[in-house]
Amino acid sequence: MATPAPTILIDRQASTVTRDPRDYVEPDVWEREVTLLMRDYPFDKVMAERLFSAAVSYLITAMEKWGQRLEMCAGRIVDIAVHVFILDTPNYRAFCAANFDGKFLEHIPEIEFKNDGSVERTAHIIAANGFPVDWSLWEADFAKCGPCSPGSNCH
Repeated sequence: MATPAPTILIDRQASTVTRDPRDYVEPDVWEREVTLLMRDYPFDKVMAERLFSAAVSYLITAMEKWGQRLEMCAGRIVDIAVHVFILDTPNYRAFCAANFDGKFLEHIPEIEFKNDGSVERTAHIIAANGFPVDWSLWEADFAKCGPCSPGSNCH
């Protein structure tokens, strides 16, 4: 008998985890990005894994929701892992090509941060997209919303 997928309660809404972020990144690339996070920031392996998992879930969801102008954005803590991945350009480019119909997902931040609930909204979009959400990582930045361009597809 198969084990049922876990159900996570968020704001009185149930969200079922059906996807694993590791399925979207080659194992050697996953380990490399986690190692880079540990090298450049005061994170242990557990925290680096949590952050990279959140970053991949976010990026895949941004790719799949492209064109819907959802103004998705990561909070500052998750964005650290997003930036580490983007700066490892060959691996990030290959990740984009493999998961975004051969296209490249650009990072287009605005200068000013806004306070519009976009980080919280993004976490809920990711959960609705079937990915596990490490709520403590996202909730840490609910009040410090990201600088995406209003009405844009930026990530």
